[in-house]
Amino acid sequence: MEETYFTSESVTEGHPDKIADQISDAILDAVLEQDSNGRVACEVAVTTGLVLIFGEITTNANVNYRNVARETIKSIGYSENLLGFNGDSCAILVALDEQSPDIAQGLTNENNDKLGAGDQGMMFGFATNETPEYLPLPIALSHRIAKRLSIVRKENILDYLKPDGKCQVTVEYDSNGEAKRIEAIVVSTQHSEDVNKTVMEQDMIKHVINPVIPNGLLDENTKFYINPSGKFVTGGPQGDAGLTGRKIIVDTYGGFSSHGGGAFSGKDATKVDRSGAYMARYIAKNIVASGLAKKCEIQLAYAIGLETPISVVLNTFGTAEAIEEIIAEAVKMNFDLTPRGIIKQLHLDQPVFSETATYGHFGNNKYTWEQVDQQEKLKKTVESLLLLSSQKNYYKIK
Repeated sequence: MEETYFTSESVTEGHPDKIADQISDAILDAVLEQDSNGRVACEVAVTTGLVLIFGEITTNANVNYRNVARETIKSIGYSENLLGFNGDSCAILVALDEQSPDIAQGLTNENNDKLGAGDQGMMFGFATNETPEYLPLPIALSHRIAKRLSIVRKENILDYLKPDGKCQVTVEYDSNGEAKRIEAIVVSTQHSEDVNKTVMEQDMIKHVINPVIPNGLLDENTKFYINPSGKFVTGGPQGDAGLTGRKIIVDTYGGFSSHGGGAFSGKDATKVDRSGAYMARYIAKNIVASGLAKKCEIQLAYAIGLETPISVVLNTFGTAEAIEEIIAEAVKMNFDLTPRGIIKQLHLDQPVFSETATYGHFGNNKYTWEQVDQQEKLKKTVESLLLLSSQKNYYKIK
């Protein structure tokens, strides 16, 4: 294996697609605050001066969707001093229906003792010991830079910054697959008209990049591309329309792992393309944290209306410290993979989703699916299964 490069990107909370994600999840949380059984599939589109809220919501909650959208937009930084799009004056159209009865009948039966999957599809969870976040280094660093961009803007450290922005990091890996150095960093950030480009390039390195990049990864050959188009004055929904669910790679693993194609934001936990992906990440992270593997990917596949996944597939990319089939069996024994079990285990009937809409759904230890509280249970189960296996003399847990 030769030296390779891998690139991932992240975007700030002022990016048009992320505005849409944040409104969708703010509406979801507003529903769950009043009705933990609310069914939400809320999409949002934003463009110059306009927000469209559409989709399906079935709930007993009384939510002012327009107010939720306006407050979310203003909290991001789109207020009256930004022309083209701001939370005070933008038009907001609401076109919401109730959930299809055909879907509803697949979720619960007459006795309400069943909770089937709200859709079909496959979900992936991934973890690696490459970073403290158990995320691949390129996406972890991209999130750190994007978040720092918003911090220096909101704290007025760089008063010429505006809400929209994005970045990407290219990491060089050695022949053993270990991260060696950063090859390139790209930062494109919205700014006021009068800022000097050279000053901005220096500020980005000093105030945004250097504070969040670990020592030793930057060298004299690292390339920095700051607003490579020349300038970025017109941004946000005025510069580009935004839509819920259009940043699924930013939301997950930066392209480093497989993706089932389902978006997260605006969906309650009966939609397994969200809750299943969270559970898959929870499992993969606990496997890696336990030392059972250095890298792990879990695939779950569901059919609409069915309670249990139709398949569970584990891949440790040759890094497992025990037989993969035994680890997979331990997963099935220790985790309830039904929608009801996932919601109960991860407390997904609570209003916890708004914060997930920016800087990735994984890597933040405040989230229940990011806890590594199942490691010992997994290790003990694998040890017990190994004792029953004819391979017990050849494999052991470190």
